[in-house]
Parts: sequence; C-alpha cells; structure tokens
Amino acid sequence: MAVPGKGVGGPLAGVRVVELAGIGPGPFAAMLLADLGADVVRVDRPGGAGLAIDPAYDVTNRNKRSVVVDLKADGGAAQVLGLAERADILIEGYRPGVAERLGVGPEDCHARNPRLVYGRMTGWGQEGPLASRAGHDIAYIAVTGTLGMIGKEGEPPAVPANLLGDYAGGSLYLVVGVLAALTHARGGGRGQVVDAAIVDGASHLSAMIHGMLAAGGWQDRRGANLLDGGCPFYGTYETSDGGHMAVGALEQQFYDEFIALLGLTETAPAREDLSRWGDLREAVAARFKERTREEWTEVFETSDACVAPVLSLREAPAHPHLAARGTFTDHGGITQPAPAPRFSATPTRVRTGPARPGADTADVARDWDVPALTRPTTP
Repeated sequence: MAVPGKGVGGPLAGVRVVELAGIGPGPFAAMLLADLGADVVRVDRPGGAGLAIDPAYDVTNRNKRSVVVDLKADGGAAQVLGLAERADILIEGYRPGVAERLGVGPEDCHARNPRLVYGRMTGWGQEGPLASRAGHDIAYIAVTGTLGMIGKEGEPPAVPANLLGDYAGGSLYLVVGVLAALTHARGGGRGQVVDAAIVDGASHLSAMIHGMLAAGGWQDRRGANLLDGGCPFYGTYETSDGGHMAVGALEQQFYDEFIALLGLTETAPAREDLSRWGDLREAVAARFKERTREEWTEVFETSDACVAPVLSLREAPAHPHLAARGTFTDHGGITQPAPAPRFSATPTRVRTGPARPGADTADVARDWDVPALTRPTTP
C-alpha cells in the first residue's frame, strides 16, 4: 500500500502534518498541504466535526488519512502528542486556550518535539478584545473593510461566499506561515507558533487598495472605483437570455477592441470623461442585451478585449480552456478543482478521496511508528 507523502509525488512528500479536525479554513489549509504531497493525518473527534454533508463528499479531506481520538477522554491527549512528536506541522482551529485545556497546546507539543511548527487558525487571532468571541467569515471581513468594498453603490455589500475570509485571508495565509516556519526549522532553527487570523489575512489582501486610497486614487465607498464595478469597462453585464458577461477592458488597446466588437466605436462616450461614465455604461448594457451569452462568447473568445462569460459552478469544468488544462478533475465520482499550483519536477494529483473518520487508524499507527491508536472511552 502506498503511504501518502512517500513516493507519490508533490513537493511536500515526506512532510508529516497533524490536523486537529475542525471546519472551514483549517481543513482547507490541510487539504492544500496534502495536495502538495504531505502526509496529513486528520485527528477526528468521536461524532465528527466536519461539514453537515456526507463525509464522502467533503473534498477538503481528500489526500488525507483519518484517525479518531477523544481528546476529552483519558489518554486522548497522549495519543495526539505521540503523533505531534513525529510530525513537522500541526494545525488546529480552536478558540484561544482550548488546545491548552485539552493538553495539546504549543507548550505540550514542543516539549515532545521542539522543531514542530504549530499552526493556529482563528478568525480574530490569539489575542485582542475579540479573541475569545465566536465568529464567521462574514464578520471577520466586515471589520477589515474588505466586505464594505464589494457590491453596487447604494446597495448593501455583496457577500462573496466564504472565499475571501476563510480561504483567502485564512487558509492561504496559514499555509504560507507554516511552510515559512518549516523552512526556518529545517534550516537549523526551532519550531514556533504561527498565529494565522482571518482578520489579519483579509486586511493584508487589501494592501494595494490602501496605497491607492492614500494616494487619492481610490474612493472609500463601493461601486465607485476602477476595480469594484464603478468603472463601465470593468464589471458585468446581462445578456438577452439572462446570462452575464464579465468585462475587464482596462488598458486602452483592450478597450478599443472591446468597443469595436460591440459596434460602439463611433457612438460611445469618451472613456476619459468620468462625467459620462453613466452614459457609457448604459450604451454597453443595451448592446449586451441584444444577444445571448453564448453569442457574445463567440464574438469575444478569440480577441484581446478581456471579456469572458460568467459561468456557474457546474458549467465551469466544461470551459474549453479549463478542460484543456485539467483545472478540474473527477475522482470518485466527484468533479472538483485539481490541486494547484503546478510543479514541473514534483507534479501533484488527487491521490485519494475524502478521508472517512477513523478509517486509517491502523495504517497511521504503523507508518508513524506510534502505539496502536484506539478510541478512548469517556468514563
């Protein structure tokens, strides 16, 4: 049997990761590490703690293995510490102080493994007035100013699913942090704690916008700027069949091609005249309403006008470019995004489907050379 992370490809082959089960950004971060070849062991709790769906469909648990440990029972913490002793990275997403109370906090783990990178994933961070408060993606991005940027002027902010906070501001920053800390540890340093907070990551994502705001090139209100839908040649337009086209014709040469393909070269107001942006938007919107999304896709697909159809989740995998690249893959009957990014020498792939809670207990105990992992019983 092939052991995940050993001889199966990916730049992180040989790296061992312990994931203390949770929901949201922690599991996604662990999935990314697993996609990159790490041997990720998810420590599930009795009764589960994942999404409210059949675990067979939770693709954030792909490429992982699972054991079940009751951290509230006698011997539970010892079993996790045994795994941490042999790991390179541990990821947990509890509220501050919970891991310590369970006996698997940073001090407990570093006492057994000083080189361990201990990744902590929270919304508010490990300190600050709100650190102990509950929250979800929408609250975290709300206070950072990023939610307030999204949507039309005069309307409530648009909710970007949980992609901006949980995954962009949370998971990706955690992965960058733990890999940077792992590089430090392997270069002769010691392990350390990585405090990844969604409020920090989501704020960091807006660095360019803050620079533009300071320079007077960005208005502190949504739907009024170059990149937030306020610009008539950077936004979305409805087609005659109720579909939409996305337009990003920012540079002059792309804009010229865009206007020409719309047939508006002679009638469109000058794009430099901000006072007539409303007129320009109306002219573009009226033209898009004359044809279907498919027809406009054919008009623009071989051009440099920076226009693309807005596809649904089910439509996206069939897009010719994405299909040619294999951006999506089918595994176990589930269509899902393929691992990203790509590597020339250590290619990655979906090796296994979602780990079933506790299904890999015996194999992990053998491969990690730890005492038999059993599910402790609570007195």
